Amino acid sequence: MFSLALLLGIIEGLTEFLPVSSTGHLIIFSDLLGFEGPNSKTFEIVIQLGAILAICWLYRAKLWSTARGMLQQNTSDVHFAANILVAFLPAMLLGGLLHGFIKTVLFNPTIVAAALLGGGVAILLAERYKPAPSYHALGTLSLPVCLKIGVCQCLALIPGTSRSGATIIGALLLGVDRKTAAEFSFFLAIPTMFAATVYDLYKSRHELSFDGWQLVAIGFVSAFVAAMLVVKVLMRYIERHGFTPFAWYRIALGAGMLLLLLY
Repeated sequence: MFSLALLLGIIEGLTEFLPVSSTGHLIIFSDLLGFEGPNSKTFEIVIQLGAILAICWLYRAKLWSTARGMLQQNTSDVHFAANILVAFLPAMLLGGLLHGFIKTVLFNPTIVAAALLGGGVAILLAERYKPAPSYHALGTLSLPVCLKIGVCQCLALIPGTSRSGATIIGALLLGVDRKTAAEFSFFLAIPTMFAATVYDLYKSRHELSFDGWQLVAIGFVSAFVAAMLVVKVLMRYIERHGFTPFAWYRIALGAGMLLLLLY
């Protein structure tokens, strides 16, 4: 059981910031591996927190300088924080309104498989038909562009779509270059995932249990380490190869899942 907790934590960390859907992968592999942790709800929430904290650690200098700059009313830091807040709001509002529906209706393997497949096709189309980049740095993004990216993030409320995939595709189609799109997606993940985690903890407070906390701790640490590694590698990879390989991976995984479900 400890090895399964370690593996699922690694899967969460590796997939959370790739455009392949961490939720979809956890649903698939938890089922395939027959993982029955001390409390699946607690386990899933806490290992996701590990991935979030990895981003906070990697970008701690930027986060600290932004916080300090806001206190000093530095224009560029205030602008950056406002961009993140504006992009965060659509998913926060829609996620709060539809939380019950999402958890009870959309969390099923068929929807996950279809979302993986459809998202893969969307990435291929975005890479082929995206406009020439107009935005090459986080500081150049405007509030309207960030709001539109935030609206795209709402698509990730469908399990299997991928939060990072939705935001990155949206950013590419709005004229943001690959590196800046990925960086903005990482920073947007911090308030989005923290809010989702806290809300999940609150809504599931009567179901939560920390029996078998060792498994939870193993999943948390492995998700943290895996996320740290994947973010560092991803930034170098996408500048050279783009997102097309992730699209084909999603299509293969989604199609394979649908075939298994149908037959």
